[in-house]
Amino acid sequence: MNNTISLLLLLLSLSILVMNSTAATTNNGQFIYTGFAGANLTLDGVATVTPAGLLQLTNGTGALKAHAFHPDPLHFRDLPVTGGGGSGNGNDVRSFSVSFVFAILSIYPNLSSHGMAFFVSPTNNLSAAAPRSYLGLFSNKTDGDMANHLFAVELDTIQNTDFMDINNNHIGVDINSIRSVGSYPTGYYDDGDNGNNLKNLTLNSHEPMRIWIDYDQETTRIDVTVAPLEISKPKKPLGSVIYNLSTVLTDSAYVGFSSSSGDIDSQYYVLGWSFAMNGAAPAIDISKLPKLPREGPKSSSKVMEVTLPIATAMFVLVIGVIVLHLLRRRSRYAELREDWEVEFGPRRFSYKDLFDATQGFKNKYLLGSGEFGSVYRGLLKSSK
Repeated sequence: MNNTISLLLLLLSLSILVMNSTAATTNNGQFIYTGFAGANLTLDGVATVTPAGLLQLTNGTGALKAHAFHPDPLHFRDLPVTGGGGSGNGNDVRSFSVSFVFAILSIYPNLSSHGMAFFVSPTNNLSAAAPRSYLGLFSNKTDGDMANHLFAVELDTIQNTDFMDINNNHIGVDINSIRSVGSYPTGYYDDGDNGNNLKNLTLNSHEPMRIWIDYDQETTRIDVTVAPLEISKPKKPLGSVIYNLSTVLTDSAYVGFSSSSGDIDSQYYVLGWSFAMNGAAPAIDISKLPKLPREGPKSSSKVMEVTLPIATAMFVLVIGVIVLHLLRRRSRYAELREDWEVEFGPRRFSYKDLFDATQGFKNKYLLGSGEFGSVYRGLLKSSK
């Protein structure tokens, strides 16, 4: 009986977890994910949903990339205008709003892999995109191509001067290219001081943060706002760009996340996500979000794992240089023996042989002394 009750409670808990995390798209393009357990996402690359309900993008090192798509394409454009009245201009891209909670973890406090991005794409197949600096969105062939019809907001944790990155901790607005049309050092304007001062944030902080992306159809303004998890959306955005997305996006498009890794072991997570057309994205209940994995002393052991082989190699190299120097010095001052000396020249004796033959250079063996030293007689052991 107890086993039956336990099983029923387990099934009930799992069903509640799935209900909390599963999102369905409404007619106005609205959805919300509070965790991703049981979510019907379209995943590729190394993207996965952890047992705890975290959407894990790239996790590790090397040329890895990951994509996670909301399964249903959304309609971003207004219906054609057939008569007077109404807002918008026919086929213009509608206003939309995005909110998500993310976290970036790395084995180093100030270094990470290349980053992650939220994107809107006409296709849910980005397999041809390159990893590393291109964030799994573009490649050297497609970067800058207007035919991409791709809008993205990147969370960039490596400075790439080729792409005119401002630093290794910035948020950028990308239009058909990894070269951002607007880029901002990560931080937020606190409403408590009337938004006068930017408070810095670190993307690779190992702590969850929230970000909001808002596009306004009338003004064609894109606002990007970020804040720590516990803080409500600040009134003043981190940065704004004026760009008419009607020149970029197709009517039917997919929304999702992309990430790529490099030489530093990093983990990229999305904890919750919401989206809406013509209105604010639904609020995410942060109390119901899945927890990040515990780290403990893992970071220090990883550092030792990297630095110890380097230190050992350096030590061996230094010892090798010293030994080589001593050998060269010894050979430089070594007395050369010609071939004729071996056959016809006088025999050479070690100091120990001479010491033993003269019983420690005793005076009774002394034959005489001169300007260049003393001459002894002695009896070698081999000649006895």
